[in-house]
Amino acid sequence: MKVTIDTSSCSGHARCAAAAPGLFRLDEDGYALPIEGEVPAELRQAAYDGESACPERAITVE
Repeated sequence: MKVTIDTSSCSGHARCAAAAPGLFRLDEDGYALPIEGEVPAELRQAAYDGESACPERAITVE
C-alpha cells in the first residue's frame, strides 16, 4: 500500500497527523510531509484514517 500526499493541495490543517500520528508527519509549518515507500501492514487503517480526515482530499491511499 502506498500513500500519496498532494503537497500543493495540503492546507496545513494537520488532521491527518491527529488521526494517525504514527504515520503522518508534519513539517515545521504544519503541512503533511510525503510518505516514502510502502506503508507497513500494521499502519494500513491509519493510512485510511488520515485520508478520510483530510478536508482538502490531498491524501490518496492506493
